[in-house]
Amino acid sequence: MIESLNQAVQERTADLQRLKAEYDNYRRRVERDRQLIAEQATGRLLAGLLPTLDDIGRARDHGDLEGPFKAVAESLEVALEALGLERFGAVGDEFDPVLHEALMHSYRGDVTAPTCVQVFRSGYSMGGRVLRVAQVAVAEPVDEPEPAEPADADAPPPADDTDA
Repeated sequence: MIESLNQAVQERTADLQRLKAEYDNYRRRVERDRQLIAEQATGRLLAGLLPTLDDIGRARDHGDLEGPFKAVAESLEVALEALGLERFGAVGDEFDPVLHEALMHSYRGDVTAPTCVQVFRSGYSMGGRVLRVAQVAVAEPVDEPEPAEPADADAPPPADDTDA
């Protein structure tokens, strides 16, 4: 009788432990899903604001960002950075096809690797996820021709195939 009661207690204890483990896994999965949904919603919101940031950047480049509009623009940029928005794509960055879209290509002697030499539109990322690639002009190093080998003085001149 006592043995059967002990066995029943052990079975119930094992059942409770399994249920607790299942519940803990469920709770972790739900929390992970909530975080993912929140990150996706934030990403969609930030992606929707990127054209506004482009307009602010153009106004800044043309000297039109003054007075109260400047304060509002700077406040917006700070708030978006606090949400995890990061700008990338600057002149001098090494070209990365994952982060940059090359709109123009050229060769230059002042670069040693494919390099962004002009930025048409900044790229943005959030939490390591690219929201928009940067549009850039890329320059590659000029390939210097290999020096020609000196002609062998003892070799006969090339034959002339023309009949005159």
